[in-house]
Amino acid sequence: MATERESVERRGGRIVAFVRRLGPTWLAGAIAAGPATMASLLVAGASFGYALLWVVVLSAVLGTLGQYLAMRLGLLTERGIVAVAEDHLGSFWAWVLVIDVVLAAGLAQLAIMLTLADVSATIATNAGVGVAVLTDARFWGVSWAVILAIGLATGGYRFAELGAKVLVSLVVLAFVAAALVVPIDPGQAVSGLAPEIPGVGGAVVAAGVLGGAVHITLLTMQSYTMRARGWTDDDRDIATFDVVSSMFVAFGIFSLAVFLVAASVLPNVVTDPSTIDEIQAAEALGPVAGEHAMWVFLLGLWGAAVSTLGGNTIVPPYLLADKLGWDQSVDDPRYRAALVVVALASGAGAFLEGAFLQLLVLVLAFGLVGTPFALAVILYLLNDPDVVPATKTNSRLANLGGVVLFAVTSVLAAEFVLEELEAAAAGDPMAAFVVVFATAMGVAVVGLVGKYGRETWRRR
Repeated sequence: MATERESVERRGGRIVAFVRRLGPTWLAGAIAAGPATMASLLVAGASFGYALLWVVVLSAVLGTLGQYLAMRLGLLTERGIVAVAEDHLGSFWAWVLVIDVVLAAGLAQLAIMLTLADVSATIATNAGVGVAVLTDARFWGVSWAVILAIGLATGGYRFAELGAKVLVSLVVLAFVAAALVVPIDPGQAVSGLAPEIPGVGGAVVAAGVLGGAVHITLLTMQSYTMRARGWTDDDRDIATFDVVSSMFVAFGIFSLAVFLVAASVLPNVVTDPSTIDEIQAAEALGPVAGEHAMWVFLLGLWGAAVSTLGGNTIVPPYLLADKLGWDQSVDDPRYRAALVVVALASGAGAFLEGAFLQLLVLVLAFGLVGTPFALAVILYLLNDPDVVPATKTNSRLANLGGVVLFAVTSVLAAEFVLEELEAAAAGDPMAAFVVVFATAMGVAVVGLVGKYGRETWRRR
């Protein structure tokens, strides 16, 4: 009996030790399950019912595949993606990657700060705060920018993130509970698995949903989180489990729960999905939170914005530091200064006009436009025997999955850009910027594919 008990205790100890080692992709999953993804899922359900369920399912599958490919590159090179691109593709291509990420992360930063500022002001207003300045989103935007800068520069922001993640966990559990009690229509849900882009605005919403899981910032940061954990190719089993458990299981459950609840509840309570706000979106939690639905949703959205803002802020400085050879630590004054600049600049987001839920969807769709280039870089490097050992270059199955991922992201990004063309022709500056950015990224992808073809031919 003692021997059997000791064996069970040893197995239990191994399981606990295994679980404690998890983390890199759970960080990506936590960022993926942020306010932008939540907004995209809510708007998708409110606007089109179950019609975009196929994109929600696909986002979990392709998000897992994207993180797996990025994980392999990190494990096999044991370096950040920008440094690897610099050495094997050249400085020009490394700069293109950095600029791509900085633009996508920068726009997301502004939208997330607008969300945090507006929600903070809404909470103050609904709490009956009598001080006018505390109900002004611009005050909260500037305040949070200063808190973010000081916290990240000193390492203190992690405490705010910890508390915020607790709130996010509670609202996610509320959505999961709501999914078990709301009257989901099985027939309509099944019909939503058939791929289609519904109605006007469907392309941007579909791109936003997919962009929440397959986003350039998540793909590029994966190699750095692997390196920070000290994982190598010897850790590929736990790294693979880390990817599948976080992106496919946890993120997949989160996405399905939020979308199904939104598709079941919001079309009945939201008269105009294009103007949906946080108060209307909170109705989705009514079946489980009752009269407290608004507070549960607002606090959860607030927590998601606080936690995601910290993770998103470090992305541009991290890649810039890798490109310029700085230490990726606040001990390096150049990196610390870059963190402070990005954090303070994010305060401008609170001065943007428009509803933040719609803006969050837009910036995710914009990020998806830059994602095919990052995927092309990852696939190029994983198939180059000068980058990874010849025996460990991508298998045919991994390449097939990568090509499918590249194709799907490219098609949905193209659908979004085509929708923006009309607005760009009408003089919308944001739409024009999207079109120009998409054109530049398309040219970059073609150039990179051509470079790979020439290098492959040379080796033969």
